Amino acid sequence: MKSLFESTQKVLLSKDIKQKTQGTQKLKQDFEEGKLNHEKAFPIKDLIEAGYPPFLNFVAPKDLPRRRLGSPLGKVALLHSLAHIEFNAINLALDAVYRFQQMPSRYYSDWLKVAADEARHFQLLQARLNQLGSAYGEFPVHSGLWEMAENTAHDVLVRMALVPRVMEARGLDVTPGMISKLEEIKDSESAQILQLIWEEEIQHVSIGSHWFQYLCQKRNICPEITYLHLLNQYFSGRLRGPLHHEARLQAGFSESELAALEQLATPN
Repeated sequence: MKSLFESTQKVLLSKDIKQKTQGTQKLKQDFEEGKLNHEKAFPIKDLIEAGYPPFLNFVAPKDLPRRRLGSPLGKVALLHSLAHIEFNAINLALDAVYRFQQMPSRYYSDWLKVAADEARHFQLLQARLNQLGSAYGEFPVHSGLWEMAENTAHDVLVRMALVPRVMEARGLDVTPGMISKLEEIKDSESAQILQLIWEEEIQHVSIGSHWFQYLCQKRNICPEITYLHLLNQYFSGRLRGPLHHEARLQAGFSESELAALEQLATPN
């Protein structure tokens, strides 16, 4: 039986979009069919660079041009940035599988499902960009999301706290506003894609919440205190409001966590 970790490493490192998206779907299927072993140890690299298409132009976040959604170029730029977020999310979910061994089988099943969902989200946005006469890689991108993966590579609990419950949870807050704006400019097709992504991202953040709480319980520590401590320790950016309480509650946040986050968040 093949190693889950070795097989995931190959897909994670792939720079080819088709190999990445199709390989991710196959990983999920093979694991579900019992073809991949997660119990045997596999040597994990301390630091690993995720595979990105070589044509991407990476710049610092401050160097990304700001464009208004109301213009055709602005809309395409928004969809491009979302496609890049989803491509990052494939790598983040694959790394959550690859990097952290000796977790329960359900953990790997959950994160392979997330990875496969993210691959599908990317494909939907990539196809929409193509319909609008654009393509992934046409605009510059930044690597902020992957930097958070590197900062949390040493501990699965820290990863579960900060990637799904901070970085991905931000999408739960802002995506409904994007959907409304797309509907205002009569782009129902793009709005429907974002609606689907938003609904499935609630499930993804919920998976992060489940495993964060599971790990806190295993280590005999309070999830709420630990989450806020880790947020303070690792998250250097500003939390922006308003928070989407209903979506975050569905995704496993507690009322007291949301109250504490509201205190930290600055108005958007």
